[in-house]
Amino acid sequence: MRVMHENTAIASLALILCTCAMPALAQSSPNQQAISLEQQGKTAEAAAAWAALSKQYPSNPEPFAHLGLLEARQEHYPDAIKFYRKAMSLAPSMPGLQLNLGLALFKNGDYKEAIAIFTPLLAAHPDDQRLTILIGMSRYGIREYAAATPYLKQAVDRDPRNLTLLLTLAHSCLLSKQFPCVQDTFHRIVALNAESAEADMLMGEALDSMHETIAATRELRAAVAANPKEPNVHFALGYLLWTQSQYEEATQQFQAEIDNDPRHIQAMRYLADSQIRMNKFDDAKPLLEKLVNTSSDNSMEHLDLGIVYAEQRRTNDALNQFQIAARIDPSDVNVHWRMGGLYRSLGKTAEARAEFEKAKTLNKAADDRLLQVMSRIPGDQQPASPSPTHSSDNK
Repeated sequence: MRVMHENTAIASLALILCTCAMPALAQSSPNQQAISLEQQGKTAEAAAAWAALSKQYPSNPEPFAHLGLLEARQEHYPDAIKFYRKAMSLAPSMPGLQLNLGLALFKNGDYKEAIAIFTPLLAAHPDDQRLTILIGMSRYGIREYAAATPYLKQAVDRDPRNLTLLLTLAHSCLLSKQFPCVQDTFHRIVALNAESAEADMLMGEALDSMHETIAATRELRAAVAANPKEPNVHFALGYLLWTQSQYEEATQQFQAEIDNDPRHIQAMRYLADSQIRMNKFDDAKPLLEKLVNTSSDNSMEHLDLGIVYAEQRRTNDALNQFQIAARIDPSDVNVHWRMGGLYRSLGKTAEARAEFEKAKTLNKAADDRLLQVMSRIPGDQQPASPSPTHSSDNK
């Protein structure tokens, strides 16, 4: 179960990172007017002045560095990167320029390139907290969570009361399946904020991943109690209840999530599915029809709507929904089983047999994969001895 968006931490950590700083540059007389305009906040006029200087002095890196700075301040990062790269080609050792380029790359989502900039800078300044965070978050941004975690741990150790950093570290530990790290970070967060709903959610997800279902449910209930308006908190608890077939209570949590966020597609999807599993077809139908008309990339709502239509004896509509579900997810055993049953009810024996055969094959494949996994689990059994050769076998 993972209900947190992976870019949540990156967005939160943006508040920690300082904005671009002006490179340390000589202030010769031709650039005084441009600098003055820049200091007055007259961005357009300053950009025009620096652009004119860049054409007049094409070998001078200063106008290009300032143009990059102005673009970065307007969040025009691709343009900022272009100007910073031009300035670096003219003066690679200009103070502050590499950091500004790295920040622009980071904020533009070019995390691999940002890492290439930040890594040598951190090697030269190993105690720089901002660089440590930037490399950790860049690794996080390219989903290298195990590689991100040591940087984030180091940053947290330097700033142990920073809840944003702690939550980001907890996310990274969870996504890299370092569950003891999640637990440790959770306790550090709770020591600072005992009512942290997000920390309870993270701990619940970690416990669920470790198959500690009862403990996971307890933590998610605590998250709901701490902040019932926390995004995804009701969905997380509802999903865990759904996995335990506690559909009645799950529907309450999914509905609470929808009340908080009327556009929460996953909550709608699982609410409708829970209603189907409780045979509340009339309750599920309008929600399912809304889902298939607004979000048709998931097989669940098509399968469930097909079940509703089959119950209402709308055979052609049911078959159409099952076929769509099969196209989206041809490996769903239940889709083929339902479609086979529908074909059989229509007297289409050959089509029914084909669907049942697909379901049987998929089930066997799943069983074979399970056996392979189980065969790799160490056991206490003694190695099997070779069977003795009976004299009658050799006759």
